[in-house]
Amino acid sequence: MKLQCDVEVVNRMLPSFGMKSRGKGVRAVVSIGKHLDKSSQRSAIYMMICTAKDRTGSKYKLRGNIEKFFTWFVEEGKATVRLKEPPVDVCLSKADANSLKNFLSAARLADRGSDTSSLPLSTLTPVRARDVEQPKKKLSVMSKKDYPLTSSFPYSLEQLQVSYCKLSRVDMRMLSLKALRRLDLSNNHIKKLPATIGDLSCLSELILHNNHLEAFSEALCLSTLQQTLQVLDLSQNRLQSLPTQFCQLRELMNLKLEDNKLVGLPFQIGRLSKLRFLSAAHNKLTVLPADFFKLSLDNLDLFGNPFIQPNPLDHSMQLAFPLPLQEIASRAVASLRIPYGPHLIPAHLCGDLEAAKTCECGRVCINFFVKTAVSMNLHQVSHTVVLVDDMGGTDAPVQQHFCSLSCYSAFLDSCLQRGLR
Repeated sequence: MKLQCDVEVVNRMLPSFGMKSRGKGVRAVVSIGKHLDKSSQRSAIYMMICTAKDRTGSKYKLRGNIEKFFTWFVEEGKATVRLKEPPVDVCLSKADANSLKNFLSAARLADRGSDTSSLPLSTLTPVRARDVEQPKKKLSVMSKKDYPLTSSFPYSLEQLQVSYCKLSRVDMRMLSLKALRRLDLSNNHIKKLPATIGDLSCLSELILHNNHLEAFSEALCLSTLQQTLQVLDLSQNRLQSLPTQFCQLRELMNLKLEDNKLVGLPFQIGRLSKLRFLSAAHNKLTVLPADFFKLSLDNLDLFGNPFIQPNPLDHSMQLAFPLPLQEIASRAVASLRIPYGPHLIPAHLCGDLEAAKTCECGRVCINFFVKTAVSMNLHQVSHTVVLVDDMGGTDAPVQQHFCSLSCYSAFLDSCLQRGLR
C-alpha cells in the first residue's frame, strides 16, 4: 500500500520546549509494509515515509501504536495519524481522496494486528527521485520531438501547452487532467474537438488558435464549460458557424474568432453578459445579430468583414395572414415567460422559442416577421472599437425584426422623418 501526498511529521513535544512546527508539508511517498525488527528478529508492519531529502525513508511501527485518526477532511485529501511512540502526528494532505481512504483502512487493520494476508502490503524500499518531486503545475511542449509518447502527463497539471506538434486530434490523456485550468493546443492540425473536453470541470481557458477546426459542438456548449470557461480562442480555423447553444457559455469574458469563415455570429450573443473582449475580424460577416445591442464590451474588433450597407427599405418578409395558431401560442409563451422544456413540448418547438426575436415595439416574434438591417455605431456597445473598414468607420449593420407590417411601417415612417430633418 503506497500513497503519494504531502506529509508533515509534527513532534507533539515541541510546544513543551517553546518550539513550533513548520506547518508545511513536503512531497512524500507513504508506504505500509513488513520490516524485520532487529530487536525481536521478527517481521512487523511499519509505515515508511520517504521524501526528497530522505529517500531511504523513516519507519514507524503500526501495531498497537496508533492513538487516533483525524479524518474530518478526508474528502479533501487530508488526514492525520497520531502515533504513540514516538509522540508524533503524521499530517497527510494533497492526497487523492479514495487512495487516502484505502490507506487509512490498511493502517487501521495494521494497528489492530489483523491477519497480514488481508493487507495490501508494499515492499519498504527507497523511492525514486521522481516519485517525491513536487507536483508539476505547468508544462509546455513546443515541438513534436518533445511530445510524451510513452509517459503520461503529470496528473497535477493546471496549465498545459502543446503547440507545433502537428496533432490531428486531442490526446485523450489530456482529458484525465482534472485540475487543468488552461489548455493551449494552438498551432496544430486539430479538426474536431471531443465532447469530453467538457468534463474538465476546472477549465477556464481554452486556446485553439491556428488549427483546422470546422465546428464547435453543441455538446461542449452544454457541458460544465458553462460554469468555468472564461477565455476561448478559436482564431485562424475553418469555422463557418457557431451553434445556437454557444451562448450558454455565459462565463466567457474573452472570445477570439478572427480569421475564420463565419457568415454570422450566434443570434443570442447578447446573453454573454460577462463578455468584455470580442474579436471577429477577417470573417465573412455581412450583418450583426439583433442581440448585439445588449453587449457591453471593453474592446471590439470587426475589421475586414464584408458588411452590407444597411437600407431600411431592403427587407425580407415571413408573414402570414392570419398568423398560424402555433406562432400565436409560441409568442404568448415567450412574452408571458411561461416555463417550457422538452418534457412538456416537442424539442423542435423548444428550439424555436430559444431563437425568439424581439420587435422594436417590445413584442416577441418566432418564425413570422419582417427583417431588415439598421446601422449601429459600435461605440454603443464597446469602449474601444477597431475601425470596421479602411475608411475609418465604426458603424456596422445590425439585424432588426418586426412582428407585424404595422410595426415595420411605423419604423419606416420614423426613418423618413429623421431623413427630412
